[in-house]
Amino acid sequence: MSKHLINPDKCTACTSCVAHCPVTAATRKFRGPKMVGPALERMRLSQQDEDPSLEYCSNCKNCDISCPSGVPISTLNMLARAKHFESNKQSLRDNILSHGEQMAKLSSAIPGMSAITNLGMAIGRKSGMLELVGISGKAPLPSYAGESFIKQFKKLRQENFPDKVVFFPGCFINYNDPQVGMDFVAVMQKNKIEVVIDEEFVCCGSPLVVNGYLTEAHDNAQKNTDIITKWIEKGYPIITCCTSCGLMLKQEYQELFALDAVKTNAKYMYDSLEFLTILKDDGRLNKSFTKFDSKYIYHAPCHLRAQGFGLPALEVLRLIPGLTIEDADAGCCGIAGSYGLKADKYDISMSIGKNLFDRIIATGVDTAVCDCGTCRLQIGHGAKVKTIHPISLLSKAYS
Repeated sequence: MSKHLINPDKCTACTSCVAHCPVTAATRKFRGPKMVGPALERMRLSQQDEDPSLEYCSNCKNCDISCPSGVPISTLNMLARAKHFESNKQSLRDNILSHGEQMAKLSSAIPGMSAITNLGMAIGRKSGMLELVGISGKAPLPSYAGESFIKQFKKLRQENFPDKVVFFPGCFINYNDPQVGMDFVAVMQKNKIEVVIDEEFVCCGSPLVVNGYLTEAHDNAQKNTDIITKWIEKGYPIITCCTSCGLMLKQEYQELFALDAVKTNAKYMYDSLEFLTILKDDGRLNKSFTKFDSKYIYHAPCHLRAQGFGLPALEVLRLIPGLTIEDADAGCCGIAGSYGLKADKYDISMSIGKNLFDRIIATGVDTAVCDCGTCRLQIGHGAKVKTIHPISLLSKAYS
């Protein structure tokens, strides 16, 4: 738990969070972020008070983004959810979705195991076994890569440069979409930067937090923070290509656990595209791009917008000659990590994402760009288009 309590009295009950909550707009089952967050938190200070609708909060952060008083409403919700599970057991479904790193490690431990795991998930979907444990058989479940990013990275021979960065791949890139990690290394090399990997990193903890496993998440937070501190003290910046991991490492660790080192470390942690805009502003970005003749649409993940550093992907990608890209600006995609994978949340997640899906379809593009892995899954599922991480698109432009 957090070392100190977040003060809910900063909330002025303006309802801005309610107006911007995609879940409230999609279902009446959720009473809204103001009610289950700051309002009930005032009562929880004196006695235990729970609202069953709390389970419908997706932790998308739109309430935090819109709050004029800077109240971390979603964090209050996650702390209340963790408190609930101190006396109530999580479901098998939530246990599975929260501990994806463990399953991913098993799937990558033996050659060919990932293919067997993927086959098992496909069979589970068709047979209805996934639905029996509460996982939607219609949702876009991620498949496991044949070889993890870290295994591929170890085989890679980089050119040595004085400037180095430490890359935090996160579970999704490491086990599900390693090409993003390889593309990140390629882009850094094009900019005369060497990438370092620390194999001691563990899951950022975001899947654990949203399902109430706060003690486990705290353990991961402490371990990752110690590792990050070690590298920052050596002068190495920390880079992520996953917006949810980045948000967790430098913001949510502070809000949830008040780890002393995080506030200092956050100054040296960057999203990959954010880091590239800094290189651009310093006149150090390699702009030797191949000319494109392609049109794309870009979706900014909620967890990127919550970090407040703008839309760096658009800023960098628009430097590529001939490439046309527009901002979808159509709200949340609805998946919110594992939220849209849950059987009872699937229809809600698709309703939330409908504006975005319709916007993408209306443009007629065949590929959407997005920084978040699960957002890409949801966009591909809902809008029936190909998807790509902006770092992968940039890597293609350097080819």
